[in-house]
Amino acid sequence: MIIVTGATGQLGRLVIARLLQTVPAAQIVAAVRDVARAADLAAQGVQVRRADYADPASLDAAFQGASKVLLISSNELGQRGAQHRNVIDAAVRARAGLLAYTSVLHADTSPLALAAEHRDTEAAVRASGLPYTLLRNGWYVENYTGNLGGALAHGALAGGAGEGRIAAAARADYADAAAAVLSSAGPVEQVYELAGDRAFTLGELAAEVSRQSGKVLPFHNLPQQAYRDMLVQLGLPVPLAGLIADSDAHAAKGALDDGSCTLGKLIGRPTISLADAVKAAL
Repeated sequence: MIIVTGATGQLGRLVIARLLQTVPAAQIVAAVRDVARAADLAAQGVQVRRADYADPASLDAAFQGASKVLLISSNELGQRGAQHRNVIDAAVRARAGLLAYTSVLHADTSPLALAAEHRDTEAAVRASGLPYTLLRNGWYVENYTGNLGGALAHGALAGGAGEGRIAAAARADYADAAAAVLSSAGPVEQVYELAGDRAFTLGELAAEVSRQSGKVLPFHNLPQQAYRDMLVQLGLPVPLAGLIADSDAHAAKGALDDGSCTLGKLIGRPTISLADAVKAAL
């Protein structure tokens, strides 16, 4: 029985879709906060169980019979540490044979502000005594390509990563990696540093958008505070805007780069190219 938490999120849905290609639907559990949002998964034969990261009793019920658990990190900044510990404790009580966690690239050494909660969770995973796999996901290319419509409308791509190279990959790439670990025979106890095969700069992203769209899209590099302020003006919550600006500032110094090609090796195919990512977004 494979339990996928956060299964109605963008990554969780992709993981389940990939698992369904090789694992019987009855052996997959979509652990979700809102069962109504998972009706389409239930229609495919996936077991849907209510699981709230803040409600340990719901986690115990959802994890019954668990052989493997995928903890997809919460998106509630500042609360993730406690929420993740609840999930880990429930996996321990369920005596899961494998606990996999979606962490962040180079979590142990990453200077990104958002890495702190991931480091705390990794420590809790290790202390659990369960066999574990740490899926240290790099940046999602959709973090940038998802906003291309607005960039084209405003006539510029703004960011704070300067000439820093970003080894981003698609959510589908990371989902395939999680599914590969979950569907493998027996526990796979190791740490994977997962990132795109070919890193790019935001200037190169803007140039590729210009090439495909036929519209000149310059890249405007902004100081960290100015970029944060711009994101707040666009409607992002202050804490999230601060984390994004912080991440770009560190990306400028190489924090989101990785040349290991571990992700491509794990999934058995190249990760998405910049050209394909832009094409899909446009």
